[in-house]
Amino acid sequence: MNIRPITAEEAMQMAREHLATTGWVAPRNESFRHLPPPPAALWLERTAEPPAAASGWTLSALAGGAPEGAVARTLDATDTAQRAELFAGLDLPGDDDAAPFAWAHRALCTSGLRVQVGGGTEQQPTQLDLQHRPSQAVEAPLLVLDIAEGAHCVLRERHAAGDAGTVQNLQMHVRLGRGASLQHLRILAPHTDDRCAHVVHAEVGEDARYVQAFVAGGSSYHLQRSQVLLGGAGASAHIAGITCAADTQFEQQVFMRHAAVRTTSHSEALVLASGTARTVANASTHIAAGADEADVRQRLAGIPLGGQPRLVLRPHLEIYHDNVQAAHGATWGALPEDALFYARQRGLDAAAARALIIEGMAQALLARAFPDAAMLDVLAQGDGLRSVLRQVLETAHG
Repeated sequence: MNIRPITAEEAMQMAREHLATTGWVAPRNESFRHLPPPPAALWLERTAEPPAAASGWTLSALAGGAPEGAVARTLDATDTAQRAELFAGLDLPGDDDAAPFAWAHRALCTSGLRVQVGGGTEQQPTQLDLQHRPSQAVEAPLLVLDIAEGAHCVLRERHAAGDAGTVQNLQMHVRLGRGASLQHLRILAPHTDDRCAHVVHAEVGEDARYVQAFVAGGSSYHLQRSQVLLGGAGASAHIAGITCAADTQFEQQVFMRHAAVRTTSHSEALVLASGTARTVANASTHIAAGADEADVRQRLAGIPLGGQPRLVLRPHLEIYHDNVQAAHGATWGALPEDALFYARQRGLDAAAARALIIEGMAQALLARAFPDAAMLDVLAQGDGLRSVLRQVLETAHG
């Protein structure tokens, strides 16, 4: 019996119906109880028909020109055949805390980009520069990035601000084959009245390594969530975030799952907040039974820079195996007085001294994520990283 394939329009409608049945993020949802997201209607509103083939993504080499060692294809999610290719190999959203965002994304996604990296060595990795610019007032971009077995890649991902008030629900799927590596720098500077939710799903294979660091500003609502599965023996991941929220909102969520032996994870956050900002940093790590010799580190820091911001730091460990190493820490408070004193001894005024210390802390976090100084310089080239860090320093001066 021949079964008619589901059309793209039917797939999008089914996602809406599923979301209507299961409901939006509940008020008591543990992951979001400190900073609840806007209601479902905001993420599902289609303001206009999308421009033809407008994925918003632009891929090039870090040094300019065509990227080598990578094959990319932009796909139209409103076309049945192309939608099937775009979502091929991606599981349907499950029932985790952020699943409503994934269902809303499936209901509204109209295009996406798939990138396959098949080359690059540790000494000379494939170097990619990926930029996204919003093309609609309410959008659901999709990126699928596959790093082949033994391939090594360096990726700078930049998000340009669109029109003020943009609503963006981005889903990203990163999959690393055995022995592969990805060094991933993300730079995000939304308008203060934008609403953004970015969810990164990463699967790390045997002896593979995924490193992600992001530098971001706050907005009316801004979520950065990374869900990492360390599924192969010897897999490792390091997620680090630098956030500056001035009278805005921001939430960082990192969920690491150790499902194999000799796996390693490191979660970091440096949250800077001022005025009436509301910020949350979550680091949650699950070590499954049988994940022998798992090694876990969590490090969260929140610094109020003025006004009456709200900072919440939430380290969390779930350990179901004995032979593991795990450590976590959370530090909340003003900049250390002794550091400010010594900086003032150099002739700096109070604002410049604070800015100098904050810059040092931000650079140290990036250096821990990317210990190769030359590679960090490559990732930081151009104005993207500097402009977002400048927001941090301006807030410190404020």
